[in-house]
Amino acid sequence: MTRARDLGIPFDGTPGKWNAITDVGGVEVGHTTIIKGEGKLVVGEGPVRTGVTAILPAGKKYNPLFAAWHSFSGCGELTGTTWVEESGFLESAILITDTSSVGVVSNATVRWAMENIPIDWENARDVFWSLPVVGETFSGFLNDMRGFHVKPEHVYAALQGAQNGPVQEGNVGGGTPMMCHEFKGGIGTASRLVEIEGVTYTLGVLVQANYGDRASLQIAGTPVGKEITDLMPEIGFEPADSGKSSIITVVATDAPLLPHQLKRLVKRAPLGIGRVGGMGNNDSGDLLIAFSTANASVPMDKVVWQADYLRNACQTPLFYAVVHAVEEAIVNALVAAETMQGIDDHIIYALPHDRLQQVLKKYNRLIV
Repeated sequence: MTRARDLGIPFDGTPGKWNAITDVGGVEVGHTTIIKGEGKLVVGEGPVRTGVTAILPAGKKYNPLFAAWHSFSGCGELTGTTWVEESGFLESAILITDTSSVGVVSNATVRWAMENIPIDWENARDVFWSLPVVGETFSGFLNDMRGFHVKPEHVYAALQGAQNGPVQEGNVGGGTPMMCHEFKGGIGTASRLVEIEGVTYTLGVLVQANYGDRASLQIAGTPVGKEITDLMPEIGFEPADSGKSSIITVVATDAPLLPHQLKRLVKRAPLGIGRVGGMGNNDSGDLLIAFSTANASVPMDKVVWQADYLRNACQTPLFYAVVHAVEEAIVNALVAAETMQGIDDHIIYALPHDRLQQVLKKYNRLIV
């Protein structure tokens, strides 16, 4: 799998071992990709281009973590965030899929948790909230979105297969049918190491990128979208808004942050989207969630809990890190994605690596 740095694209900041959200200890990622059929759309039959991506913030166990979320542009869905806002905790996995599959993914996640998460369910009934966080982006350019092809077994497979280490990017999981800046988009990830007062913390990001028009695309400060004006999507109809659709962003860190501090952090993440050219169009659902793994959960019968947290004055390096990691994660999604043909022979073309390098070289931004 080719990644942005392999092409000589310069980025600010120092990545972790995998340059992925899984650089944050305990975080696991799994995908289920569903690709079948070709040719004319027959609702309920296909062609199918969809899937599910699962992020397990604390692995396969019940371990509530401090969290916060933010809506930069609200034409989308990120379920479970009302309770995240109210409680300050993330108590579930985070799943990302296509728009019409949110319900089945949420239901299947609850059932999977009850079958697979080791917990005393009888005694936990008053403290456990089965409100999974499920995000979505529009898949209708390539996928039989009205056919409801994501099933519980696909959700189970993504959750059960989640693991630490390198993360697949591009046309995988929930990102399978997605389009970004009118090139093929999908899943992307990146991480940053941040030193604060002599301690190194890790921040990781995963995006499902499905937003933006071509003209606004910038990579490493170069106007790629204005330099590569061909290879436009062949989708048979003109969207009402050329920048239509969405990006879901998940931010993880092992820095000790309280919920209100995570809110400050996640509100900076859209600046990373903006560095690539995202403007928060009317029809775009740009939804973001952040969590910290630093303060481990405590026994359910403990009344008083002491938590560590960074002083507000120390957080600026994390703000920079989230902006830079989001930017790189989006570009990784673009670089990893491959040309895909879907319903009614619609085609979304991949960003050509050689031509991208030519643009970077033209503006003296290519690392040789």
